[in-house]
Amino acid sequence: MDKLRRVLSGREDNEELGLTAQVLDASSLSYGTRVKWFVICFAGGILCSILGSALLFLPNGIKLFAVFYTLGNIAALASTCFLMGPLNQLKRMFEPTRLIATIVMLVCLALTLCAAFWWKKNGLAIIFCILQLLAMTWYSISYIPFARDAVIKCFTTCLN
Repeated sequence: MDKLRRVLSGREDNEELGLTAQVLDASSLSYGTRVKWFVICFAGGILCSILGSALLFLPNGIKLFAVFYTLGNIAALASTCFLMGPLNQLKRMFEPTRLIATIVMLVCLALTLCAAFWWKKNGLAIIFCILQLLAMTWYSISYIPFARDAVIKCFTTCLN
């Protein structure tokens, strides 16, 4: 059965890939395992984001907020690797329809941490977290057919 899977996926020459192939190919995990790890990783991401939001109100909590909120977004983004595989995830992230949202999201992840730790600009860290949220939302709805068009239409009708 594995031989048939390799032939159909175009990997018949690479029989000795071993653990590397299993790590890079999500189909080597059972469907149930992939869904379980997706849920665990996604729930961990949400938990980190909520924890970061709660820590925002502590003294000097902006740094903790920036770290936990950014880790939460990274975990939520990484959770989809369990469903489609890391290489397929990267290919889809950088498709032309998602390219701008992906770049903005990744840049904002880095800039949030820079603003909190190196530049020590709390307001800027909050702005980058908001931009993270907006970019992650725009990136996420790109997977739903016609969702971006609906959002754009909703905003244009509300503004007119």
